[in-house]
Amino acid sequence: MPHGPVICRWCAVFLVLTWLFIPAWATAQSRQQPKPEGAEPVPERAIAAILAAFDKYEVVAMPQDHGMRDLDDLIFSLIRNPAFSEKVNYIVFESGNSLYQPILDRYIAGEDVPFTELEKVWRKMGQPAAGGSAFPEQFYPLVRALNQKLPPEHRLHVLAGDPPIDWDQIKSLDDVLRLVHREPGIASVMEREVLSKHRKALMLFGTMHLLHKAGVTAVSIYEKDYPNVTLVINELGTYDTGLPLLADSKFVNWPIPALARIKGTWLGALGLSDFIPPPTTIDRDCKVHHGFPPALQKPVEDLVDAVLYLGPQDLMLREKIPADIALDSSYRAELQRGGAMLGFPNAASETPKEFDEQIVKTAENPIFSIPTQVRDPKGEEQAVKSCLDRKSGKALGDRR
Repeated sequence: MPHGPVICRWCAVFLVLTWLFIPAWATAQSRQQPKPEGAEPVPERAIAAILAAFDKYEVVAMPQDHGMRDLDDLIFSLIRNPAFSEKVNYIVFESGNSLYQPILDRYIAGEDVPFTELEKVWRKMGQPAAGGSAFPEQFYPLVRALNQKLPPEHRLHVLAGDPPIDWDQIKSLDDVLRLVHREPGIASVMEREVLSKHRKALMLFGTMHLLHKAGVTAVSIYEKDYPNVTLVINELGTYDTGLPLLADSKFVNWPIPALARIKGTWLGALGLSDFIPPPTTIDRDCKVHHGFPPALQKPVEDLVDAVLYLGPQDLMLREKIPADIALDSSYRAELQRGGAMLGFPNAASETPKEFDEQIVKTAENPIFSIPTQVRDPKGEEQAVKSCLDRKSGKALGDRR
């Protein structure tokens, strides 16, 4: 559920890599979901519960939402906890292009690597949410600094989770669809570097990569050979939002932050659409679909194991865009070119002045909110036309 300031308006188009989403966003609507039948979930203090989970599981997989500062703060507190490096060997991070893994290894090990060289790890990849986020550029230096205070046997390794693609050579959406296969790539990294060697790892990825029994997600792929080794954690997303009073929350008495297992509880009986806005998708035959695919139309307890509560849902804080990105006109232009290449409307036409004005405008509202999709017939029509054009162009090429 990645949504951050300004640059991340282009993030939705990159969901095409997995789900072929049509980006059509609107402001989140307030609603209060009914509470179904089931046992009451038992909240535990989040960091202690996550650390304890490594005693049973080889992998703890949790979201890293580009844009949610409260989640960033939890992750930073977790990895700085002295018990973390005693239990965990690897952190596998979505916001990293594995093409640059050698650079990342040298940097994390404490070698003299210029920061501009390290930036390729998250700036040269297919996720502009990462390129516009404050989290990666703090996360990597923090792990490096942490390692310098740990004995060699407890030093952490970081694995870049995105496929090894030279994005400077990607010129069109066709190149993306042909060359970028994220879920199998993530699963391969996990199997090769973590699971086959019985190492302990923290996975930091968007929720849609982590779901159990969901067909093509990375975790679902590797669980065919490595079942029951992964604890999947999700945050509450849009659930419990739009409340008139703080006291109306179902979690008002929970500690902050908290983690709760959901199997057999009323939370586990909810559907995924209670937490994540259902998408509009286009399949490979260029047909439009609304809602989650059948593999995800099940109780959420079948897809995730636990939920995070980071505090009142309507009071989450979002990241601010880092000054080094806001002031880097050449990098901003590169992000615009990427958005235009993938068909995001108006990505290339935004002027530097308009960009700066939007940054200033975002200061009016520091609250993080998850947009919800609405029907956009014109956008759907354009996306279907683009899909058909690509298919006919490919068919024509095949006949030549």
